[in-house]
Amino acid sequence: GPCTECSCSSGKEPDKDPSHTKKKENGDRLCVPKIFFGTRTHKQITQISRELKRTAYSCVPMTILSSRDYTCIHPVVSNSSNRNEMCVELLEGKQGKSCSYYHGVHKISEHHALQPAPRVYQAWDIEDLVSLGRKLRACPYFAARELMVGADIVFCPYNYLLDPQIRESMDINLKDQVVILDEAHNIEDCARESVSYGVTESQLRAAREELDVMVNNNIRQKHHEPLRAVCCSLI
Repeated sequence: GPCTECSCSSGKEPDKDPSHTKKKENGDRLCVPKIFFGTRTHKQITQISRELKRTAYSCVPMTILSSRDYTCIHPVVSNSSNRNEMCVELLEGKQGKSCSYYHGVHKISEHHALQPAPRVYQAWDIEDLVSLGRKLRACPYFAARELMVGADIVFCPYNYLLDPQIRESMDINLKDQVVILDEAHNIEDCARESVSYGVTESQLRAAREELDVMVNNNIRQKHHEPLRAVCCSLI
């Protein structure tokens, strides 16, 4: 059951806490850490899950965290250029519509093929999850996140572990967990990317024009003037 009495508890409600427990002889609870396995690309996750399938550990509960680009199956959202925003809008029901795939998400996480059991459960990859999602008309993106709660091993691209914003949005808590980074020589580039941001000259010019309007109309001048100076110097 979920661990509520140990250091790796994240302070959230117990049912959302992803930690496992094992009983120690003296009745204390011992937290079993999850293994977070980070790879450079989504493609490498497929290769690794194929390798996992060939080992004695193919029946270990697992999940793969990936973006909506790989896992969204909503006919409209999956073809849009900004899947994330469109998905969030649908779930908020602003247009009076919602996502039926999201509401069926439990169908995947409860499916027998994903329940650890002798000779039934097998390691899977993103394509397996997506095809199961299509079959059950259920959302693979949110199912993968739900499966993280009971997973012993979680596969994901590096940036899910390195980027604090993604960690937070995915409810990833690395305290007292095991982290394995495949091809770790790529980490420096990935870490740089996580804290870098690119802007075009036209974006800077547009920002400067907007700041000009703010300053000329006396709207929070002391905040906007230094920003305008930064835009001007960069341009």
